[in-house]
Amino acid sequence: MDAISQLLCDVLDEVRPDASGAVADYIPQLASADPDRLGLAIIGPRAGISAVGDADAAFTIQSISKAMVFALAVDRWGPDAVMQKVDVEPSGEPFNAISLEKGTGRPANPLINAGALAVTSLIPGADIVERSATILAGFSAFAGRDLAVDEDVYRSESATGDRNRALGHLLRSYGIFTDEVDDVVETYFRQCSALVTVQDLCVMAGTLAFGGRNPLTGERVVSERSARDTVAVMSSCGMYDNSGEWLLRVGLPAKSGVAGGLIAISPSQFGVGVFSPRLNARGNTVRGQMVLEKLSERFGMHVFEAHEAVATPEVAIREDGDELRVILGGELSFSGVERVLTRLRDIDLPGRSIVIDAGGLAQVHPMAIDVLRRQVSDSDRRVRVEG
Repeated sequence: MDAISQLLCDVLDEVRPDASGAVADYIPQLASADPDRLGLAIIGPRAGISAVGDADAAFTIQSISKAMVFALAVDRWGPDAVMQKVDVEPSGEPFNAISLEKGTGRPANPLINAGALAVTSLIPGADIVERSATILAGFSAFAGRDLAVDEDVYRSESATGDRNRALGHLLRSYGIFTDEVDDVVETYFRQCSALVTVQDLCVMAGTLAFGGRNPLTGERVVSERSARDTVAVMSSCGMYDNSGEWLLRVGLPAKSGVAGGLIAISPSQFGVGVFSPRLNARGNTVRGQMVLEKLSERFGMHVFEAHEAVATPEVAIREDGDELRVILGGELSFSGVERVLTRLRDIDLPGRSIVIDAGGLAQVHPMAIDVLRRQVSDSDRRVRVEG
């Protein structure tokens, strides 16, 4: 196991004993989820995925879908047109609250249910089938592979979705959309029922983190502006009525889902996906939040930390006989380690003494140095850090 994966495993091991919270049971199909599942995946700017725990476990995307559909809608119609139908202000209320603007009926933001229904109505399609296919194709582009809908979960959501239907009728009464309510609401149920893994989630998050371009496939999924606007809304609204505290403590734009999924974005650095089905009273995964809080703290991922050339540290390599000196400058973040390792891949390293000269770094995250040391160390090499 490589050094980064080992560090991620260590984080999972720390949070695994916490058994607080409970799986969602208001959607019958979700109530049967294994509460002990725990997975984590992270993708960097050069498409390297580190996935640990139950990384291959499939679950439904649920409300994480709201962020992706918002990005697709903004990309098609532009932010001004979308904001005529939905605001972008934190509601301070639960995800299923009736948070509508007085007089206009605009939902507070696109990441609560009412706002998500308004945004789903903006995706073109003559009927449920066409609109759902367009959304699923968008999700697949975000994830870098073909995704499918869990039909059992969809039927379960539809059978218990009266509150969302009521929200749909309210929105239609205000003229937020003019389509048939069932067409919009059933499409919404289907988008929430798309099956993903944490690896899919980290790539979807990474696509937003890297300006709308999928880091795995290189495909341009949405524009940089659409990705930026989506990340901005996630930063203030993605964790429902816990969004303010989340931004203060963790500092990562994020979006949760009631199946236990959670994505987080470190702009230009990482996309992260986490899965743990037990939820707190606000509908957010308990252990998933703990994982991201630890990652943010240890790897310097808080969006409001001071950064200088985050992902592109200066790297110079000097060879002197059997000694290889790696001279670093600028800032070395967790993501910047990948740039250093890329420079070292073409050099014959076995048996050589390696000196990591960190004296010229203006800013460094200690965990980044530790990862770099571990990654280049083996039984045939001597590694020393200076500075």
